[in-house]
Amino acid sequence: MGFSLSVNTNPLVNRFAEPEDLISTLAEEVGIGHIQLVHEFVNPSWPAATVKRLTDRLARACAARRAHITSIMTGPYGRLNHFAHPDADVRAYYLRWFKGMADIASDLGAPAIGTQFGIFTFRDYDDPRRRATLMQVALDCWRELAAHARARGLSYLFWEPMSVGRELGHTLKDCQSLQDWIDAAGLPLPLKPMVDIDHGDVTSPNPDDVDPYAWARVFAAQSPIIHIKQSTMNKGGHWPFTAQYNKDGRITPERLIAAVEAGGGRDNELCLELAFREREPADRSVVAALRESVAYWAPYTKTGFN
Repeated sequence: MGFSLSVNTNPLVNRFAEPEDLISTLAEEVGIGHIQLVHEFVNPSWPAATVKRLTDRLARACAARRAHITSIMTGPYGRLNHFAHPDADVRAYYLRWFKGMADIASDLGAPAIGTQFGIFTFRDYDDPRRRATLMQVALDCWRELAAHARARGLSYLFWEPMSVGRELGHTLKDCQSLQDWIDAAGLPLPLKPMVDIDHGDVTSPNPDDVDPYAWARVFAAQSPIIHIKQSTMNKGGHWPFTAQYNKDGRITPERLIAAVEAGGGRDNELCLELAFREREPADRSVVAALRESVAYWAPYTKTGFN
């Protein structure tokens, strides 16, 4: 029992590529043993032999460093329409693609995969009839994916609430309404929310919709993984937990963990999802900032090595 800490590999995309380099950097330099992998490191659309070879290399690298892939999700180049795409053939492609992601997760011993529930175009979101139709279509895609993931031994799937209406789950109320609808559908595997404390609709009249502690508290019992980053009032970026950003940041481990516990959370995975611009000095600061962020949270969480 107790909270665990993980690192989402978003900020390592294109800065690292070889499995051994990625895992050794995280385990030895960053000091983290729990890893949320993003799809750019092993893309389900690559040739099957390539996927198998790189998945095997990842598995061996994790075993050698006592690291674990805790889940897989779409990365920075995968924020696409997917199951809410208006073209049926495109949706079918992505359904096959996510089944491939589930296969990779299974081979790596990861219990879950996820992405956004569905991202709508302006046209589809603004037309209530089209939106309702595509919501059901997206749910049907998740149902088929859940059946495949269950057959491959996964435990659950997750969807990420976002910050604008067309990407869904942008307010506490909308997020809960969508989750209630999903739960009522009775999918073959649970489809759970993975909230991000820095998301939420900044135009909402409800201040709780942009309160990171409110998101953590309200969805603590439903969200097995919670994306965390240092948050500022203007929500200006996926900031690390370094001295520079902690000075003006709103998030402290004590307050966040208290909020999660108040909402009924007990063993949530707190996942650092950070971002760094492709500019110097930010580009070369990634590993050091991740290391400092992990060290900041390590006294309060299980990193896999403590």
